[in-house]
Amino acid sequence: MSILSADKVKLNATAKDKFDAVRMAGQLLVSAGHVGPSYVESMIERENSLSTYMGGGLAIPHGTSESKGSIQSTGLSIVQLPEGVDFGEGNIAHLVIGIAAVGDDHLDILTNVAMVCSDDDNMEQILKASTPEEMIAIFESGMEA
Repeated sequence: MSILSADKVKLNATAKDKFDAVRMAGQLLVSAGHVGPSYVESMIERENSLSTYMGGGLAIPHGTSESKGSIQSTGLSIVQLPEGVDFGEGNIAHLVIGIAAVGDDHLDILTNVAMVCSDDDNMEQILKASTPEEMIAIFESGMEA
């Protein structure tokens, strides 16, 4: 099972608030079989205690340390929000990337995602992507570099 696939990419989404956006990202991970439903609630719990907004229009929600047991396999989900959603203090996320990782995989994934998304050209392409395959290609090319 790939950590990123078309069934885990949601384009042109709208979210009423950051928790709605986090739930969307989490549900994609649940539907793909990476995590159990309780993982989504732990993503919300983490968001309540510490914002996962990273800057540059990017949020990377993930579960708490206690939620490790509900992770079946490492996976990534992507929710593209053209209109954005407020993650607090005026921080607007246009891209929400859900992460579930087995063991220490999350460190490598976070590093790779941050590298891809810190490139302004990549971020512009990501926000304009019109198919899941286009989105995946941007991430895969950036993660190989």
